[in-house]
Amino acid sequence: MTDEPVLRMEGITKIFSGVTALANVDLSLARGEVHALVGENGAGKSTLIKIMTGAYTRDGGQMFLEGRAVDFRTPEDAQAEGVVAVYQEVNLLTFRTVAENIYLGREPRRFGLIDWKRMNADAAALLKRLGLDIDPRAPLGSLNIALRQMVAIARGVSFDAKVVVLDEPTSSLTEHEVQILYDVIRRLKAEGTAVVYISHRFDELYTVCDRVTILRDGRFVATRPLAGLEKIDLVCLMLGKQREELRQGTTAFKGATEAAAGETPLLSAENLKRGRKLNDVTVEVARGEIVGMAGLLGSGRTETARAIFGADSVESGEVRLEGKTIRRGSVNEAIDSGIAFLTEDRKAEGIIPELSVRENLTLAALPALSTLGVVSRARQAEIVDKFMKRLGIKAANADQKIRELSGGNQQKVLLARWLCKNPKFLILDEPTRGIDIGAKGEIQSLVGELAESGLGVLMISSELEELVEGSSRVVVMRDGQRVGELRGDDISQANIIRAMAEGTTGEATAASTATAHVTDTTPPAATPPSVPPAKGA
Repeated sequence: MTDEPVLRMEGITKIFSGVTALANVDLSLARGEVHALVGENGAGKSTLIKIMTGAYTRDGGQMFLEGRAVDFRTPEDAQAEGVVAVYQEVNLLTFRTVAENIYLGREPRRFGLIDWKRMNADAAALLKRLGLDIDPRAPLGSLNIALRQMVAIARGVSFDAKVVVLDEPTSSLTEHEVQILYDVIRRLKAEGTAVVYISHRFDELYTVCDRVTILRDGRFVATRPLAGLEKIDLVCLMLGKQREELRQGTTAFKGATEAAAGETPLLSAENLKRGRKLNDVTVEVARGEIVGMAGLLGSGRTETARAIFGADSVESGEVRLEGKTIRRGSVNEAIDSGIAFLTEDRKAEGIIPELSVRENLTLAALPALSTLGVVSRARQAEIVDKFMKRLGIKAANADQKIRELSGGNQQKVLLARWLCKNPKFLILDEPTRGIDIGAKGEIQSLVGELAESGLGVLMISSELEELVEGSSRVVVMRDGQRVGELRGDDISQANIIRAMAEGTTGEATAASTATAHVTDTTPPAATPPSVPPAKGA
């Protein structure tokens, strides 16, 4: 086997409208390696990948595939050469079968007609090669999101892939499904395929990746082996700081204040019940308090938040803010009472991508900014300017489309949308998911300041460090029930994990104590269950 990298990018430069997105960036991928690509939002990761896969043309530099100079002008050019990308949003056809999606546009033919037997057989062989027990005749829509993503990977591999890019591949997966993905990656690695792995989760990088390339502000910083590289040093490289400059904690929270004994809660949600999803859940939050909510996927965390906000109706239970009962299932009454809700899915339920930063930021405040249905542009501009400065929102101007902003800046705009309503109680569902470490720290610091000003906060997070360092109390959910509450010195990752896993609080086992993230608590999963074929197939 030659030592020549399977793919090498040298001095890659890209300029958009006079703004340099990439400046002289290098990337080298060895055969059979999993290579992490990291950097803050805006560091240039997406731009580099789009140049690699033919979605963008470069303005400078060279690219070599197996030692040959290449110049991909379209994604089809890249795919034909075995360089493919699988993005976190799976763009396949749900009404077509698995086999049809894998070979879409390249269906094998016989006498001018699609050779269904061969296509299904080829798809079955490919899926088996990747260790996936999926029926190639099953409609894609009958599969869950994880298996659809595996089909997207199989489609990429079907191009005789030499390089596969996985962009935030675990963002929508359960722990069982993550292990399936890891097994697929190991198989690709064993076959000599180079995998580029993009993720904000450090634990994943250290689990599956061999080397890491760091970008910052569109420039190459370093390429290092992950073995022996401490996480704090990786953070330093991403932020451009010396190790001694970083604070001791892993988040930007300064420590929340617990409500005094006997203090009347600002918000009280009592005995919320919704089918099997919520079973008599009770949560109380005082003024100036950040109450964390922990739990595995499906534990009832988000369901509790949505019930409090009125987004989902409940069969029984009561929500009170400042002692006033809020009608169940009424979002408008919740908002008018002073409750704000930052959803976990900013793309689907938060931003309106084709609207500007200004329009997205003031969306909730439009009634207050309007007279006889006419919005006051002066008052709107005043609010937008105030919150863009306060939250440090980075945009070319307020009229830039929000879809062009980084994930962290989009999240800040959504937070500003609610803050301009002067809420009394703020629900944060995964407030720092999928954003870079710099924006994460800024949002965490802001949430702490809001609590200090008297706002009550309910914070749902899968990041245990965020809950431990940012919460005055942590409520633990499991199977739709509240199974425990941790206070003071009892708030630890080990105790949270024990409560989530066993439904009890207290001292955790040594194995749990060694676990730093929820994603590490599930043992390796077996092959996923097979999917039944489509009717009539």
